[in-house]
Order: sequence, then C-alpha cells, then structure tokens
Amino acid sequence: MVANRLLIGLAGLMGAAGVALAAASAHGADASRLASASAMLLFHASAVLATAALLARSLLHGGIGLVAAFGLVTGAALFAGDLTLRQYAGHALFPMAAPTGGTVMIAGWLALTLAAVVAKK
Repeated sequence: MVANRLLIGLAGLMGAAGVALAAASAHGADASRLASASAMLLFHASAVLATAALLARSLLHGGIGLVAAFGLVTGAALFAGDLTLRQYAGHALFPMAAPTGGTVMIAGWLALTLAAVVAKK
C-alpha cells in the first residue's frame, strides 16, 4: 500500500530529525525547545511506524487509521517545526503553530483509538 510506504518514509525522516535535534539540544546553550521538539518527533515516529504496521495487518480501520497516522505526522511536524524555528530564527512558524500541532497530535491519538474500536467494513 502506497500510503503505508509513505508513512514509513515520513517516520524515518521524523526519527532522523529527532536525533539531529537531540544532538543540537545537547550541545547548544538554552536549547530546551529543541529537546522538546526532538522528543515529539522521536516518540511520534515510533507511533507512526506502529500504526503503519497495524494497518498492514488490518488491525485498524483503514481510513480512520490513515487519518490518525497522518495526523500524528502533521501535528509533530507543526509542533517541532515551530519550536525549532523559534530557537534558530527567533520567530514562530505562524501564530499558535505549536499548540495547533499539539492539538492535531491529540486528535491523531484519539483517531487511532477510534480506528482500533470501529468495526471494519
């Protein structure tokens, strides 16, 4: 399935970015934003990989599971992107980007829950 392969690729990019941000936060002064961005990317990369695996095994409702996984990717990217831009450029991605990303991640987790309990058609 093309969507699963895309999700796996995105999770790989999230993981790589998370490790890079962890290294930057370890070596930079006052880089707590980068540590938070790194944690969100690394944690959600693993969740996206798990969701792709569950989708491949048909253990989740397909459509809802895809929405959940792409929500996790989008939310983590918004959250981490905003914090990283604030750290390096001194301004936000857009107003309320990090809280929006957090809300999208929460919605992704709730959608994942729904994908697990909704009967498949």
